[in-house]
Amino acid sequence: MDIFQSIILGVIEGATEFLPISSTGHLIVASQWMGIAQNEENKAFEVIIQLAAILAVVANYREKFSWRYLELWKKVVLAFIPLGAVGFLFHKEIKAMFTVDIVAIMFIVGGVVFLIVEYFHQDKVYPVQRVEDLSYRQALWIGIAQVFALIPGTSRAGSSIIGGLLVGLSRKASAEFSFLLALPVMMAASGFDLLKHYQDFIGVNLTVLLVGFVVAFISAWLVMRLFIQFLERFTFVAFGIYRILFGILLLWLLA
Repeated sequence: MDIFQSIILGVIEGATEFLPISSTGHLIVASQWMGIAQNEENKAFEVIIQLAAILAVVANYREKFSWRYLELWKKVVLAFIPLGAVGFLFHKEIKAMFTVDIVAIMFIVGGVVFLIVEYFHQDKVYPVQRVEDLSYRQALWIGIAQVFALIPGTSRAGSSIIGGLLVGLSRKASAEFSFLLALPVMMAASGFDLLKHYQDFIGVNLTVLLVGFVVAFISAWLVMRLFIQFLERFTFVAFGIYRILFGILLLWLLA
């Protein structure tokens, strides 16, 4: 992998990790289009840019990392448990589903789900406007919804946001809880991958890793802030349409 490719993948990871459009799906597709082999060295690179995205959450929500928000973090941990358990038990089966055709189909399915949910929620007044006000029961249901993200192309952010909308969180609160929920999810996934691939960092081009890390961090930090501003004025319809069009394009390219 060269520096140009690391920049492209860093931008994709940072820009898509917290949007409901599947970062994993975009990284799979981009890697295949650029001819990047899925070898151990490049898997180690993906771990690094995921760590950068985690750091971006901390940077954007550093005020939440205090004892005042202990109850909120308990709910985040509760919401993580379903995905963590299923992911641990079936990680081999999940890895086997990482193909472009499955990604394409789930892009379309996820897009349709967003359009349906927005159609029935367009005039709804959401009882939970602040992320701190969600209940433990709502957090658990969001965690259950997030399990669908284990299917490549579904989107972790998309699944948790849909779960949030269905249990009464506003669009902004759903997105912010999805951001915070990304921390234990990505730390577990990155930690697991780091243990598997730590030896692959030996001999890796450090410049490529550093560039990818910095680009992913800046992209994720910026996208999170812009996404919240976007949701103060608009719905998720645009993301639903994008997912459907992107999925159709992938199926056409595969034909």
